Amino acid sequence: MRDPSPTVPADLSGLSAAQLRRLENKIARKYSGKLPWVAVFWAFGNLAVWLSLWPAVFLDLLPLWLAFPIATVNMALVYLPTHEAQHDIIARPGTKLRWLNELVGHATTWMLIYPFQVLRITHLDHHRHTNDPELDVDITSKAIGPWHAIWRIIEERQPNAKRNRDYAASLARAGRMDLAVLALMYKLTFIAFLGVMAWNGYALEVLFLWWLPYHIAMTYVIFFLSWAPHHPGTHVGRYENTRSWRSKLGNIGSMGMQFHIVHHLHPYIPLHLTPAAYREMRPILEARGCRLGEI
Repeated sequence: MRDPSPTVPADLSGLSAAQLRRLENKIARKYSGKLPWVAVFWAFGNLAVWLSLWPAVFLDLLPLWLAFPIATVNMALVYLPTHEAQHDIIARPGTKLRWLNELVGHATTWMLIYPFQVLRITHLDHHRHTNDPELDVDITSKAIGPWHAIWRIIEERQPNAKRNRDYAASLARAGRMDLAVLALMYKLTFIAFLGVMAWNGYALEVLFLWWLPYHIAMTYVIFFLSWAPHHPGTHVGRYENTRSWRSKLGNIGSMGMQFHIVHHLHPYIPLHLTPAAYREMRPILEARGCRLGEI
């Protein structure tokens, strides 16, 4: 039996869909509107650590074999703060700290070799069209199991991948094909940087501080943010297209995605508050017929 909540009645069986929605929104408002300083410090702290690896390795203050796993962790940690900014969680348009929201978004996404606005537009499209085989830009991570998902994620980073075409289509729908050109410039600049570094004798350094950590981290991020919370990727509808689930790596190891269903229902709730919001909201989600795991 669940603990009683001042927000959620013990018996929900007699409530209409509209009444359940009001209760759900009341809980969501309780956890929203709070500036997630965690994400801000996370973004710039992570950036500072990764940048410090370069002089530390070049000056022989840190061996490359040790810098490599640190860089990989740094790369995996880049996305979530920018994800908060994509949803305007740090500061809404027109508010005093709007500049901080945009700074967090732009200051670190270059590490992932993507312009912030490309990630924002395509990710919001994912929310609008979750699990739609034609319009969901993340549908290419759909797979029958975890190992198949990892293979699909790696496969979809090839130049002719459907994921690239889906991103371009998303930008076209938004009328922002200029961003496709900007994204190409990011990629070409990255390739040029790799070439210059290799030409000057730093091929291993750039391989283990950026190129390989990037690919490992992107596989990890897409696995947990895209495949796992949406598996099997066939459900559509507000209360069915995402699930809660128990990860063998725990909530931290899965980047907070055990409670991703809360994010899709109420994307303005900061990531670090979604577990508490989920636990309070769970009876309502059960009444809604959501796909809930034992967490």
